Amino acid sequence: MAKSSAAAAVGGAMLGAAVVGTSSGAFTVANFGKIDASAATTTKGQRFLAARTSSEVSMGGLNVVGGCALAAAGLAAATVTRRSRRSSAAVSSASSVVSVGLSSSVAAPQESYFRDQLVARRAELQESGAPSPEETDAHMKEIEAYAKQALAGAAAAMFFTSSMESAVAYPIFAQQNYANPREYSGKIVCANCHLASKLTEARIPQSVLPDTIFKAQIDIPAKYGKRMQPIADGSKAKMNVGAIAIMPEGWRLAPKDRLPKVLKKEMKGLSWSPYSKEYPNIVVAGPVPGETFEQMVLPILTPDPNTNDKVFFGKGFIYFGGNRGRGQVYPEGNQSNNNQFFAEATGKVTAIDGLSVSITNKAGDVRTQQLLPGADIVVEVGEEVTKGDPITTNPNVGGFGQIETETILQDMNRIYAYCGIAFSLFICQLTLVLKKKQFEKVQLAEGF
Repeated sequence: MAKSSAAAAVGGAMLGAAVVGTSSGAFTVANFGKIDASAATTTKGQRFLAARTSSEVSMGGLNVVGGCALAAAGLAAATVTRRSRRSSAAVSSASSVVSVGLSSSVAAPQESYFRDQLVARRAELQESGAPSPEETDAHMKEIEAYAKQALAGAAAAMFFTSSMESAVAYPIFAQQNYANPREYSGKIVCANCHLASKLTEARIPQSVLPDTIFKAQIDIPAKYGKRMQPIADGSKAKMNVGAIAIMPEGWRLAPKDRLPKVLKKEMKGLSWSPYSKEYPNIVVAGPVPGETFEQMVLPILTPDPNTNDKVFFGKGFIYFGGNRGRGQVYPEGNQSNNNQFFAEATGKVTAIDGLSVSITNKAGDVRTQQLLPGADIVVEVGEEVTKGDPITTNPNVGGFGQIETETILQDMNRIYAYCGIAFSLFICQLTLVLKKKQFEKVQLAEGF
């Protein structure tokens, strides 16, 4: 029955296709050639885009409709046959299922379970020395994390090297490459890319109370209106500044809803942000225009040791870092164009082609050094240079500086105790003085 239905379906489909093929429309495709217009529709060997008569068109349309109907009938029959085969296969597979109890001694059917197959395949993988699925998944997660980090670094590098209006300093580079910005030696990692050293100052109160907001002022001095630095394309631009503050554990950036209006006005719209989720006590700011933010104001919220067991009263250290301008090294390790270049060999300068300087040594070997846009070449053709001699000016006018400050998280109970002791000593001293005066009066009255 199934075979006959399939044959009928195939036959109907073929018949419909044949009818459609024989009456393929009201127009035919032509083979290009030179013939006259009268023979355009009668030549047997060549066909052109010639319109048929109305009777031919109507007959062709009927043939097309009939062929489509036959083809549709054949496809429907084939679909019904396929569904009947699936249902019969499902019934046969259901009839072959064998129920086996947990405590039965009946032999298991020949069909193996999927779990047994998986266990067998895992054993084969272990014997062959292949990694387990768990190890493969962990390896894929490591590759994904590395790809995300590489993509973030590439995006940051592209953004850094793109054209911009100011010579900038980006704390985001430190955030992407260092989990903790302060090394064990005490150096802040910004100094790894900003090699020049500049002065940075900070002022904070001598002591602060728990759960209070105080301001820290960071001074990053420079002549921002006069000094310019090269950007990525070599043109000059004004310097931007950035800053970082590393506070003791538990100290945080003051929330905006608790900032006094006076402090908000002093901040001039400067925005600080935590370094990372793991270190909310480390905050960064920038890049911002140096002319406007030569002095940065940081609002700090002190913790309360009465509610936080990890925080204690006493002296605490705050490390500040201030940066101005671009760095000399990118996070990938390559040089930026904000550098002074030096001769890589000893010899005579034989050619200067744009940013390429060729130096020929005594043996006749030519060493071509490629420079970056931004600095001015100070050597000329024919000049003798020694390895390490500067061949360009130094375009860097910025730099990084850091400073360590300390403050005391004061306990009011200690203040009250000190006031009590001081008042007690004052009363004691006053009593002794009054007693001494009284004793002197007694002696004078008795004639001594």
